[in-house]
Amino acid sequence: MPPLVIDLRKTEDARDVVHRAVQSLAEGKLVAFPTETDYVIAASARDRSAVATLIELSPPRSHQPRVTLAMKSADEALDWVPRLSPIGRRLARRCWPGPVAIITADNHPESLVHRLPLDSREGMIGDGRLRLRVPGHPMLSDCMRMLSGPIALAEPCLPGEPLPVTAEEVMARAATVLSLVIDDGKARYAQPHTTIEVDESDFRIVYPGIVSEETMRRLSSLMVLFVCTGNTCRSPMAETIFRQLLAERFGCRPEQVDAHGVVVASSGIAAWGGGKASPGALDVMAEMGSDLSGHESQPLTENLVRQADLIWTMTASHRAAIVAQFPQAGGRVAMLSPDRTDVIDPIGGTVATYRKCAEQIRLLLAARIATLSELFPKQ
Repeated sequence: MPPLVIDLRKTEDARDVVHRAVQSLAEGKLVAFPTETDYVIAASARDRSAVATLIELSPPRSHQPRVTLAMKSADEALDWVPRLSPIGRRLARRCWPGPVAIITADNHPESLVHRLPLDSREGMIGDGRLRLRVPGHPMLSDCMRMLSGPIALAEPCLPGEPLPVTAEEVMARAATVLSLVIDDGKARYAQPHTTIEVDESDFRIVYPGIVSEETMRRLSSLMVLFVCTGNTCRSPMAETIFRQLLAERFGCRPEQVDAHGVVVASSGIAAWGGGKASPGALDVMAEMGSDLSGHESQPLTENLVRQADLIWTMTASHRAAIVAQFPQAGGRVAMLSPDRTDVIDPIGGTVATYRKCAEQIRLLLAARIATLSELFPKQ
């Protein structure tokens, strides 16, 4: 019997399509879904028979998993790969949902993959590694949120063969095993997603795709974000001083730090966009050989919080405010002072007060930078 085909573009109630797809998956059937790059075939990872069929559809690849484990989010990936490296975590956080798959070691006894049936695990683990992906198409995302348990994905094509980018193409290759096909027209990008493999300190491109290596390198940078109140004195001074210290470490100029894989930024929890640095901050940074005249304040946003690997605040109240608003970032937010001493607020004070604040920041950063070696991208 041919599969049921539902055209999303002509459907009045997408929720009904989600329920149909989830029911099919829960019953151990295979469903073809659109993603932003191509069409994939999905099965419940808990169903031995369904995963076995996926494995048959997926040609073997040397030392790689036969099927992909789909995640709801980058945060969920840590349940499956608790030891995901810092570079892997930042790439997951910045690339997902999106057209990137990550291969990483399956080396933790508490990984949820070990709770799956043995037959399913054999298809998901290749040479001790897992391949993870968080597709960006909302239909698949909605189904994953409703289905109990993870979803396994396969792309029915041989190495070097074009990926199926329409419902017709995926049906031509796998119609006999499909129960349901969700048709959303030609995939948005209609290009392969990028597959990378990450280790403790770096990544490599396994299969090139729509996201270039240059872009992946930029996304793999360590991002340190300094936060104060108005982003006109303390946090921009911290940003500037930290960039100076990094330049000394890398043997480059401060403006070249980004090229060494570290992005430094600052913002304020009550900042207005486009404000200038305070006169005292300008004077003191000039004394230290830096120019803050081009600084423009920016408010702390959800996007900044999501992108940052380390968020260092000037005071305990700054940290509390961030964690209250963005609880998912709690593990990445800390006071600049390890002993939780607030950085003095020089606003409205004399130049001497600004000097005292800058020196406090410099000493704290000099101590902090020594603890970051394992986080710096491979030079």
